[in-house]
Amino acid sequence: MSDSRTMALELKDVRKSFGKTEIIRGVNLAVQAGERVAVIGPNGAGKSTLFNLISGRFGPSSGEVLLHGQRIDGRKPYEINRMGLSRSFQITNIFPKLSVFENLRCAVLWSLGYRYTFFKFLADLEDANDRTEQLMEMIRLDKKRDVLAVNLTYAEQRALEIGVTIAGGASVILLDEPTAGMSRSETSRFIHLIREVTEGKTLLTVEHDMGVVFGLADKIAVVVYGEVIAFDTPEAVRANAKVQEAYLGSAVADAQAGGH
Repeated sequence: MSDSRTMALELKDVRKSFGKTEIIRGVNLAVQAGERVAVIGPNGAGKSTLFNLISGRFGPSSGEVLLHGQRIDGRKPYEINRMGLSRSFQITNIFPKLSVFENLRCAVLWSLGYRYTFFKFLADLEDANDRTEQLMEMIRLDKKRDVLAVNLTYAEQRALEIGVTIAGGASVILLDEPTAGMSRSETSRFIHLIREVTEGKTLLTVEHDMGVVFGLADKIAVVVYGEVIAFDTPEAVRANAKVQEAYLGSAVADAQAGGH
C-alpha cells in the first residue's frame, strides 16, 4: 500500500465513462516526486483521457486523484495548476501573434500573481522580465526573443510551449506527445531539453516514439483498454511478455536495436 504523502501524484481506482462506454477502467498509479514516467499504449487506449482526468479537464466517474496527497479530482484546471500541476497538449498551444518573449512573459505574469496589468507598465516588472529571460535561455530560444511564435519552426514552437508549461514553477509536469511530428535529430535534441527543464520535477508524458520512451523515462505505465497493465522500469517493461503481446511487439525490438 503506497503512502500518499510520499507521492507526487496518485490515482486510486479511477474510472471514466462517457455514456455507457467505460474508457478508463479502474486505474491505480502512484508516481514518486522527481520520477519521469512515460504513459504508452495503442491508439484508443485512454492515454489522453487519463491526462484530462489528472489535469481537471474531465472529472472521473469514480475514484480519486491526489496531488502531493491532496485530492484534486473535481477541481477546475486552473485550481489544479495553482496547486502545482501544469500540462502541455498534443496540439501546440501558444499565442501565434506574440513574440517568444511575450508568450513566456504572459505565463510568468500569472505565476507571479500579476493579473490585468496594463502593458505600459510591463517593462517595470523586473521580476517577471528576469524570469522570462531565464526561461528563454533554458529552452534555447533567447536568440529568437522578438520573433513571433507563428514564425518559429515546429520544434521551436514545441520548445516554447514547454517554456510556457514550466513558467509557473509547477512541480508536476504533464507533456502530451511532446516530440510528435519531429525529425529524428529534432527529437534527440528535444529529449535533452525535456530532461534539463524538468530536472527535479515530476514528469508524466504520453509518447508513441519508443526511442523517446526508453531514453527519457525512469518508469513506464502501459495502458491498454483503459487499464494499466504494467508500471515498471523500462528494462522490466521491455521484458514483460504480457506487455509485448498486448502492445509493444516489434517496437521494443526496434528500441533495443537503437531505432525509433
